[in-house]
Amino acid sequence: MIDEMRIRGLGVIDDAVLPLGPGFTAVTGETGAGKTMVVTGLGLLLGARADSSAVRAGAAQASVAGVWLVPPQGAVADIVADAGGDLEPAGDAAELYVSRTLTAEGRSRASVGGRSAPAGVLSSLAEELVVVHGQSDQLRLRSTAAQREALDRFGGAAVAEALAQYEERYRAWRRLDEEITELTANRDRRAAEAAQLREELAEIEQLDPQPGEDTALNERAEKLANAEELRLAASVARTALSSEEGDVDVTSLLAEARRSLERAADPQLADIAEALADLGYRTADLALQLSAYLADLDESGPHELAAVEERRAALGGLLRKHGTIDEALHLWETGSARLAELDDDGDRIERLQAEAADSRAQLDEAAVRLTAVRTEAAERLSRAVTEELHALAMPDARLEVRVAPGAESAHGRDDIAILLAPHPGAEPRPVARGASGGELSRVMLAIEVVIAGTDPVPTFVFDEVDAGIGGAAAIEVGRRLAQLARTSQVIAVTHLAQVAAFATNHLSVVKASDGTVTASSVTRLSGAQREEEMARLLSGLADSDAALSHARELLSLGSEPN
Repeated sequence: MIDEMRIRGLGVIDDAVLPLGPGFTAVTGETGAGKTMVVTGLGLLLGARADSSAVRAGAAQASVAGVWLVPPQGAVADIVADAGGDLEPAGDAAELYVSRTLTAEGRSRASVGGRSAPAGVLSSLAEELVVVHGQSDQLRLRSTAAQREALDRFGGAAVAEALAQYEERYRAWRRLDEEITELTANRDRRAAEAAQLREELAEIEQLDPQPGEDTALNERAEKLANAEELRLAASVARTALSSEEGDVDVTSLLAEARRSLERAADPQLADIAEALADLGYRTADLALQLSAYLADLDESGPHELAAVEERRAALGGLLRKHGTIDEALHLWETGSARLAELDDDGDRIERLQAEAADSRAQLDEAAVRLTAVRTEAAERLSRAVTEELHALAMPDARLEVRVAPGAESAHGRDDIAILLAPHPGAEPRPVARGASGGELSRVMLAIEVVIAGTDPVPTFVFDEVDAGIGGAAAIEVGRRLAQLARTSQVIAVTHLAQVAAFATNHLSVVKASDGTVTASSVTRLSGAQREEEMARLLSGLADSDAALSHARELLSLGSEPN
């Protein structure tokens, strides 16, 4: 529940603190005093869209801060932890600090548990903490989706389990159906891909390219094209190192130098002689390498250059298609599996169709079960809400929750409609057409009271749920809000004394003489102050003896066990 809320610079509210707490809190005040800003501020804390026009005229920004009492573990704690925020221990519960700031330029900032967070985190928390009902929410009650959700909430675990099973099987069937559709629709394209792939694989197999072969061929072609120049260079170098014609060469000079030093009896010269011997061996080895190089050139000829160029030309077509030899080899390694997949399309479609038929049968079974549990829940909800409407001064009204066959969707195959027959003999009509504003408020309240018995919500916020009603109907609305407050926190903005009489916490919002609402303008009422506010709500005169007497009577009625 929300324990306290502070609003600054929002609408007519300059600075106000609202002590809320458990039970039923009624918020009253004169028209224009800022009661609706309480709901607006709460909406900002719950991630509602930030509207800069709500910032108080002349103020740079508006801010709302709230302290929630939440379970120390569970969904709320997980959301806060994921946002990087912290909960503060508070006995068996934990305190969660949430704030939202809105500038006059339209920028918005939020914090959760002491850490900045996007407004989406506030929305996630709202789904776990609060249900807000105002005039716009009554309009949402008219949508088929909202009516289906209301029924599913009331259905509890039985509907939740059946719906979860249906959704799982629906997703499985959709995946199979989409795959079959894709394969069938693209059969010609996939056949063309298979033909092209088969041709490319055959070409690669025929050419049998080797890793790096294109680079090696380029180097070989360059060498063969310059064979004469290379032969001359290698021949001159070999002759210089080791002449076969008896000319003076490096090898013979090194040998002569080594022999001369070996004849000397000096250890230092012996070391040099050994080094000259090593140079001689290395020179001879280099001469042999040059001889092998010249022999390779001699064995090569125009015929080899032609063969190399022919191979380069053959690989050139492969390179133009695939970019590199490595890419072509990668296609060779992976293409066979892809070709097998493409060639298997016909058999694959048959297998998928068989799987889809089995999946469809399971989906049909789940849909039938979901419809059955929804129908049973709809009958119970219809009876329970009708009884509540009778208690809400609609003695002849009859509510019917109808489950009819509908288009298949991720939520089932049911069209859920909430119908209302306000008078005896009247045919049930959709709530959108069969209920006035006041009646719709009571229908909505009755539904929430009934659903709270199976799916309680931590906090309910009602913005003028009593619009369009009065007298005995208003008393029953107050009584039902008090009943709802047994299991949930209830916050109601109201203009009716008959409703406020049942509150366990009564807050009055009063504008100051300069038209603002300050911290001292939100007062928790009790005793004579509350009687005067009730009298004002009843007659507009806070000091009228008749109104005060009526106010005391209502407060006495509201304090009775119900």
